[in-house]
Amino acid sequence: MIIKFHQPIAKIADEASQLINDTTWNVEEGEEEPVGIIRLSDAKRTDKDAFVGKVYEEILPPFEFGRVQTQMARQVVTSKVREAERERQYEEFKDRVGEIVNGVVKRVEYGNVVVDLGRGEGIMRRDQSIPRENFNIGDRIRCYIYDVRRETKGPQILLSRAHGGFMAKLFAQEVPEVYDGVIEIRAVARDPGSRAKMAVVSNDSSIDPVGACVGMRGSRVQAVVAELQGEKIDIIQWSPDEATFIVNALAPAEVSKVVMDEEDERVEVVVPDDQLSLAIGRRGQNVRLASQLTGWQIDIMTESQESERRQREFTERTALFQEALDVDEVIAQLLVTEGFASVEDVAYVDASEIAAIEGFDEDTAEEIQARARDWLDKEAAEYDAKRRELGVEDALLEIEGITLPMAVALGENDVKTVEDLAGLVPDDLRGWFESKNGERVREPGILEAFGLDAADAELLIMRARVAMGWVDPSELPQADEGEPDPEDLEAAEMLGEARDA
Repeated sequence: MIIKFHQPIAKIADEASQLINDTTWNVEEGEEEPVGIIRLSDAKRTDKDAFVGKVYEEILPPFEFGRVQTQMARQVVTSKVREAERERQYEEFKDRVGEIVNGVVKRVEYGNVVVDLGRGEGIMRRDQSIPRENFNIGDRIRCYIYDVRRETKGPQILLSRAHGGFMAKLFAQEVPEVYDGVIEIRAVARDPGSRAKMAVVSNDSSIDPVGACVGMRGSRVQAVVAELQGEKIDIIQWSPDEATFIVNALAPAEVSKVVMDEEDERVEVVVPDDQLSLAIGRRGQNVRLASQLTGWQIDIMTESQESERRQREFTERTALFQEALDVDEVIAQLLVTEGFASVEDVAYVDASEIAAIEGFDEDTAEEIQARARDWLDKEAAEYDAKRRELGVEDALLEIEGITLPMAVALGENDVKTVEDLAGLVPDDLRGWFESKNGERVREPGILEAFGLDAADAELLIMRARVAMGWVDPSELPQADEGEPDPEDLEAAEMLGEARDA
């Protein structure tokens, strides 16, 4: 058996020896021999001294490559090497997102800084740098890796000095308690180069998180401020109670009252008149950073403004009760003072609650409720007439949850059929926020005045889609099951009778 060489002789010899020692080749007539092996009988035709296991070396002639072929081979090799280098860079930096790295400024292009990181290059875009901070070629720089992306032209290592994580990592380097996890940084909000707020909490009740981050005579926080080009940092205590956290976030302003709307994540904060400018801050900076830190939309008003608003609401409700119930101002004011906000509250509350008001008795309570229900019937008839005038079809009122006032509001916004309602989205009914000129502006919804939450708005639209046959009834969101309120049933019956009339 003879081995013909097409590979380096040492490797072929090892393979041949292995084949001879470990394998017995049984080749039938007409079959092809394995590559590199021929029959002994065929070998003896050219070499009478051939024997099983003898090895021959066959020298292959060298290939002649021209200039074009050489250039192509060079380009292929260079491309593969560059591709391997890019892959190595990506694999090295992809797990370093969230770290601070040191580098040297390699070049500056239109405000974007290219940083040499040693085993790769990163880019810090203009919006990720601290305003009024200039770098020259050769300057050493500390940056925060906030993203690593795989792109066709190679991995993009995105750096930042304006990211909130950069400040958090600087504190981790300066404050051992943060590095060890004893103190946790829960949230960071920055106006780069100007001011920042940071919420911290301690996992050890014996350690003051704010004091530990400030350090002796402010030594720790000053080290971070120096790196951030003099950026002022407010360190506040984080609290699991949202209201307390919001009050802390508005420091140094004092807060008198907080009213929260959890559905829309909005909070109304009342401050003393002399604290208004401090709470808002220069160009709205303080309240803006507090909003970013807490995740709540914060509305600021003074105590006098709140007092005026409450007085206005009191006057409006008093006038409504005087008109609807045909009572004098004193009785109307008593009802408002006791917490009645609408005529419906008066009409369908238990009569004993009205009779319990000082100066009222059961007969007075029954008379007031009778007048309230008569007024509601009259109002329902007016709403139904207006609904018909607007061209809102009767089928829309058959959608569970749609009231006559809602039908009128829908008709005024060109939603007149079940199909029109089915084609809406919850934000169309509830309203939404848009960014205009850098500010968050509220766009009103069709049924915003009715105080629908997201689940209620979605349920109304889904019921309309079921009525149109667009979706299966099984896809309706499940409402909480329970016994219906008798007062609600009574109100629904009265509205239904008014509509039928």
